[in-house]
Amino acid sequence: MSDTTSREQILKRVRNASMKPIENPYSDVDLDSNVYMESEEDLEVIFAEELSKVNGQFIYCENEQELRIILHSIFVQNQWTSALVKDAGISNILDQIKIQSFGKLSDYTKVDVSLSSCEALIARLGSVLVSSANKLGRRVNFIGDTHIVLAHRHQIVESVKDAMKLMEEKYGKTLPSMVSVMTGPSRTADIEKTLVMGAHGPKQLMVILCEENFFDVVAP
Repeated sequence: MSDTTSREQILKRVRNASMKPIENPYSDVDLDSNVYMESEEDLEVIFAEELSKVNGQFIYCENEQELRIILHSIFVQNQWTSALVKDAGISNILDQIKIQSFGKLSDYTKVDVSLSSCEALIARLGSVLVSSANKLGRRVNFIGDTHIVLAHRHQIVESVKDAMKLMEEKYGKTLPSMVSVMTGPSRTADIEKTLVMGAHGPKQLMVILCEENFFDVVAP
């Protein structure tokens, strides 16, 4: 009986509270101002530093020829011979350096690495913003032990807020159904507080920043 009485008293207090509007004590909080301290460093430098802090690798290239040389060097050094790629522009570049590319997600067991473009690079977090609109879809950050992201300079923004503005400019009101942020290689320390790399995705994340967009196009 006492349990019922206690329950009724709680419900009564909840009903009374919901009937009395409470003034928001934080209504004057500025949610639009930048939360970061101003930095004299370029966003490219900030991104590279933050990415390295989370064990990601950053590579800069100036032109398309240099991009081909960099990719060829990475594949040779790691003894990779194939890649999972659905972006036609990236696949075309791999064809030029004699790297076999597979375009079906079901072929992920045949490849050594996956490559994709991205939506944005978030400098202050060293993070990569991806979405389901990416050619690799929702599995972009779950395929293979190594994932290489190709981005161009105009995709670098300071914060998540800026990245979402970039998305709104690109997609308008029809945003992709999934938007996700990748911050370095996948990791977890859930079991006995032991850090395990690659628990839920790639063990290695590389970001190649290009001066211009040489890859996010439809190949001829």
